[in-house]
Amino acid sequence: MSDHSENAEPKSESLIDKIVEKIHDHDSSSSSGSDSETEGSASSSSLKEKVFRLFGRERPVHHVFGGGKPADLFLWRNKKISAGVLSGATAIWVFFELLECHLLTFVSRSLILALGLLFLWSNAHTFIYKSAPRIPVVQLPADPFLEFASTLRAEINCGIALLRDIATGRDLKKFITAIAALWVLSIVGSWCNFLTLFYINFVLLHTVPVVYEKYEDKIDPLAEKALREFKKHYAVFEEKVLSKIPKGPLKGKKA
Repeated sequence: MSDHSENAEPKSESLIDKIVEKIHDHDSSSSSGSDSETEGSASSSSLKEKVFRLFGRERPVHHVFGGGKPADLFLWRNKKISAGVLSGATAIWVFFELLECHLLTFVSRSLILALGLLFLWSNAHTFIYKSAPRIPVVQLPADPFLEFASTLRAEINCGIALLRDIATGRDLKKFITAIAALWVLSIVGSWCNFLTLFYINFVLLHTVPVVYEKYEDKIDPLAEKALREFKKHYAVFEEKVLSKIPKGPLKGKKA
């Protein structure tokens, strides 16, 4: 009788262990299923969030412009400052372009007027107060100019390296793009002078980024469609024309 009870106890314990294991397996499978569902939803949401952006940018427009005061100026974060700068540039362009006032003449006559007034004021002050006036000493700091020269030097070196890479004849696409850009620039240069071209670029910098930032969700799909069409036409052009043009020396070719 005791032996029978002893044999029954392990059977009951094994049955309980099996039930507990089944419950645990069910919970683990359900939790893994929920984890996979959450991972799938996260991946799908990440795919939805990954949309086409113009020029392949991954950061906001404000960060693309550096995120500092220049970005605030171009994106009209402070409307009074941006409008004042644009109005000042417009007044300068109207003064020099429409009124046909030359820069060298304007600077020379302004300096003549300033020096004449300072000379008369200095002599009048000495005659009245028996002492020379205190004219402040103006000295420009060296660091901003050195930083600008260093940045300009780096950009010029990049441009020279790009021109050298194009001149080697290894990339026909870059060559045609450079020729087309220079040709368009020569046409634009024949239409207007350097001051007008600079003013046009200045106005574009103050209008295009802020409009794009405001309507980027509508502009990016249109740009994506245009880019697809351009790639199709370029593929046809490359197959029919560019592939028949002999290319320059290969990159892997040894001397």
